[in-house]
Amino acid sequence: MAAPRNMLTSRLARAQQATRIAALDVLLVTPGPDLRYLLGVAGGSYERLTCLVLPADGDPVLVVPTLERPRLDTTPVPGLGLEIAEWADGDDPYALVADLLHRSRSAPARAAVGDAMPAAHVLALRAALPACEQELASTVLRQLRMRKDSAEIAALAAAGQAIDRVHARMGEWLRVGRTEAQVGADVAAAIVAEGHTAAAFVTVGAGPHGASPHHDVSDRVIQPGDVVVVDIGGPTPEGYFSDCTRTYSLGEPAEADVITCYAVLHAAQDAAVAAVAPGMTAEQVDAAARIPITDAGLGELFIHRTGHGIGLEVHEEPYIVTGNDLVLEVGMAFSIEPGIYLSGRWGARIEDIVVVNDSGATRLNHRPRELAVLPV
Repeated sequence: MAAPRNMLTSRLARAQQATRIAALDVLLVTPGPDLRYLLGVAGGSYERLTCLVLPADGDPVLVVPTLERPRLDTTPVPGLGLEIAEWADGDDPYALVADLLHRSRSAPARAAVGDAMPAAHVLALRAALPACEQELASTVLRQLRMRKDSAEIAALAAAGQAIDRVHARMGEWLRVGRTEAQVGADVAAAIVAEGHTAAAFVTVGAGPHGASPHHDVSDRVIQPGDVVVVDIGGPTPEGYFSDCTRTYSLGEPAEADVITCYAVLHAAQDAAVAAVAPGMTAEQVDAAARIPITDAGLGELFIHRTGHGIGLEVHEEPYIVTGNDLVLEVGMAFSIEPGIYLSGRWGARIEDIVVVNDSGATRLNHRPRELAVLPV
């Protein structure tokens, strides 16, 4: 589903205003999440330059290779009234950007370039605009993208519902005698079947592998009593991501301390979600998750931040982490995912996506958060 024209024109206007407020002369954005946010154009950046030139004052221009120009017809761009400047192989697209910026204004002194712009483009633009200081576009786009509008929240909610449906079927695949990789393949197929365009990540961490937060899958055979961390997600056709973790046990846990520790983890996740509200800081939410775990003597086993923002990227701002004094605002969306990891033995994590509302947090994942004991 394409983003509505009025939404994109509003985003462009707000980005232009933010560029002016930041005392920047121009915003330069190549394909990636930022360009999808501003123009509804998906895809990545390649060796041929495609670049939105958004001056602080004046009309935006989309620089695009001639051979890729027809692809724009299936995007919202034609309806935005945006000037399109084409270039052919053999032309210098960086000189074209410089010419556009000199066309009706003095030479730009400060330009913001997309945070993920390939270095080949960054350096070529620097050479074409030698007197122009380059800064990161996140100084302009960070605040805009962190505060999700109603359409973005609806897209994230739909992604959350889809990944919940996959977790609801975990008992079909997660069984004793199967390998993590076999389970992961079934889960990845189900993620796509439930409406995602791809399975961006599938973690099936059984037994000691669950103590590695970024474990993928392996040929380890799942055993009775294994505690298994399943962290899954991916993008939907609108480009918005799901990300949800649940922890399962194949029969009663083999390790004696699982039940007690998991109860602490559950309380920590609930405490962090309860702490989310406008005016709270990201680090206060992180602290709310850590207090129950630390009070139980398990603080050293919670080895990562409490959460990350989510939207057109699975990891984006705001980051819910110690030292981040960012004040939360309505519309911010992020994960709450405390974990407890006992190296060489087992691990557990509970992860939901939440959105800041007027008085607290709205969960976008609704599967039970208790340890899910599956039949052996």
